Amino acid sequence: MELQDLLGFIEQYGYFALFFSLWLGIIGMPLPDEMIVMSGGFLSSLEKMVVWKSFLLTYLGVISGLSLGYFLGKIFGHRVLDKLIKKNKAKYLVKSKELLNKYGRFALVLSYFIPIVRHILPYLVGMNNMPFKTYALFSYTTGFVWTLMYFTLGLLFGSQMEVISMLATKYGIYFGIISVIISSFYYFYIRKLKK
Repeated sequence: MELQDLLGFIEQYGYFALFFSLWLGIIGMPLPDEMIVMSGGFLSSLEKMVVWKSFLLTYLGVISGLSLGYFLGKIFGHRVLDKLIKKNKAKYLVKSKELLNKYGRFALVLSYFIPIVRHILPYLVGMNNMPFKTYALFSYTTGFVWTLMYFTLGLLFGSQMEVISMLATKYGIYFGIISVIISSFYYFYIRKLKK
């Protein structure tokens, strides 16, 4: 699916297209989640969608998809991992395990900025019986910040979303850190100008 197809799909089916595109991301949509989230922001900037509705359905899609991964890991355990290995995701599985072993529950925070790992880690913490309250606290909070960041990038720089998405996919965590710094600077700079 190309960017124009995605934008057309979201325009045609509205807010729920954002939700389902992200909810189904856990099983491997052909586009990066970052691009889908930015699309919601971009279409909102063109006034084709209401900003708060678009953001809310986008955020719910992100956390619902990752929560689905948590519950699949909890219910099906190693059978899910076997499927991931068969889908040539073994190196991401190893990276996810390393992240979890090194950072514990804080790996949920870091994983949002590492494509594919963000989808595998919920399976692992579900399998390892992390309490859902703990999972939700770390994942939903970070998911809100992550969604807000990419949604805002779509609002402000939507015409460049393919480039931004490529950089986010390629450089993951570094891109996340840089984006937070730039977005914060931009936000505070604009606030200062308005005063």
